Amino acid sequence: MSPWIKQVCLVLAAVFMLSSTTESKKDEALYCSACIAIAEEMNYSVSQTDPKKTIHVGGFRLKPDGSLVDKKVPLARSETYLNELLEEVCNSMSDYALYEDPDTKEKSYKRFAPRGNDGVNFPDFKNFKFDGPESSSALKFACESIVEELEDDIISLFSSEADHVAKTLCSEVSGHCKSSVFQHTEL
Repeated sequence: MSPWIKQVCLVLAAVFMLSSTTESKKDEALYCSACIAIAEEMNYSVSQTDPKKTIHVGGFRLKPDGSLVDKKVPLARSETYLNELLEEVCNSMSDYALYEDPDTKEKSYKRFAPRGNDGVNFPDFKNFKFDGPESSSALKFACESIVEELEDDIISLFSSEADHVAKTLCSEVSGHCKSSVFQHTEL
């Protein structure tokens, strides 16, 4: 074989090896926790919306008889409102920190900051690991990645008032969580 063929083969082998080793694997605990946090935050925001508020949806076109095709839906389940909530949902990731279960040693991100009107006691902080802003920025990045990737699916799940949104979104739609995660925790 000529020397230039050997060099080309060597370069191609090196490029192939580098490309296969540089593929990053997603941190399952991080992405699963981010997905669950999205579902929890969206559920909370929707639950805080006045159920009496409605919004007009439709094309606002006239029928041949001159009447308007218009429909009212609850504001909390409207696509417009859910889009607004989804744009802000990742900002609340700073209220989450890495939590290590004392029994199973399983790691996940959980909310440590109680909401203003929850009336819930503070969690036990000894099992939380506060690694500074890097930890919450990683969770925020994972959140933004999931929102960007699954925006339409998230909106359709919340607008249809589906049951077990977190399990459906995180286990079945995105595949970020194993279904066993939902056997241990209630959402």
